[in-house]
Amino acid sequence: MPSVRVALGDRSYEVLVENGLIARAGEAIAGLDAGARAAVITDGNVDAHHGDRLIESLEGAGIEASRHVVQAGEASKCFTAVASLCSGLAAAGHDRRSFVIALGGGVVGDLAGFVAASFYRGVPFVQVPTTIVAQVDSSVGGKTGINLPEGKNLVGAFHQPRLVLVDPDTLTTLPPREFREGFAEVIKHAAIRDAAMVGELATLDPGSNEVPADLIARNIAIKARIVEEDEFETSGTRALLNFGHTVGHGVEAAVPYGELLHGEAISLGLRAALFLSERRAALEPAASRAVLGLLERFGLPLQLPGHIRTEAVLDRLSRDKKFAAGQIRFVLLRDLGDAYLSTEATPQDLHDAVEHLRS
Repeated sequence: MPSVRVALGDRSYEVLVENGLIARAGEAIAGLDAGARAAVITDGNVDAHHGDRLIESLEGAGIEASRHVVQAGEASKCFTAVASLCSGLAAAGHDRRSFVIALGGGVVGDLAGFVAASFYRGVPFVQVPTTIVAQVDSSVGGKTGINLPEGKNLVGAFHQPRLVLVDPDTLTTLPPREFREGFAEVIKHAAIRDAAMVGELATLDPGSNEVPADLIARNIAIKARIVEEDEFETSGTRALLNFGHTVGHGVEAAVPYGELLHGEAISLGLRAALFLSERRAALEPAASRAVLGLLERFGLPLQLPGHIRTEAVLDRLSRDKKFAAGQIRFVLLRDLGDAYLSTEATPQDLHDAVEHLRS
């Protein structure tokens, strides 16, 4: 099976990618020696499709498992859900000899990872991502967290998983909108680190929920190499993964959670970042058109809904973690595959970029 190693010293782990892997998850996890009791954290939608298979696999490998189900959606990334889950784990008899399994998309992975980082001051956890966003991005790298009313992911911890199990078959159960939104992160990876992938993505059928395991592994490798260079975001390299996310998170936070899916907001953020890359980094318009063409191909939005005020977006993004000591840090492209972290963007640039999304 395709696999990617994330080399982080004593925090290193493997990401395994194989169709049907959930049914064999217990065998893979048993080899970790993470504990004999697992708390599976998932949401109602994912549990209906994959929960029983995972629990059966765990029990078949001699791992006792409890199931903890949260409401699907971004609203579950909150302190209330963390408190409820921690209480549920304690009531089920879990302690520091237990471990957490995150079964779901990016919301479940972020939430369950934060619970694992906090419960008994930290227990091991395993990621079993079931969406494209989670499989190619959020399940790898150790970022966990929850949202505040003031912005996304403002509370969290770095807590690397012990193992990531990616089963591309889980994508076949996604509704079309949730399937397509994940490609915003895939397109982002191609734009910042793999120009050849831009052309290859143009050959995929957006109407098919089947994604080649090798393509998923290739995206994971891009994320893994960047994380290895800058695990705790100290050198600036890991910030390259935020291409499209500064404005994207501002857009996402400017509307009620769920109105725009994460990938849909990031699509708008990518268009804004391309606009600024042309203005500040001399990116060729043809390169922008190639990326925008992919976003359009996968049905991702490129125009800001009229009811979202520019001032609301700018207010939200000004609180984003990617602003250091009040300085604007913005990821730009010189060319496809050549991203860098710039401090040249001005408040006027950001205003113009958001306004550009109305055209």
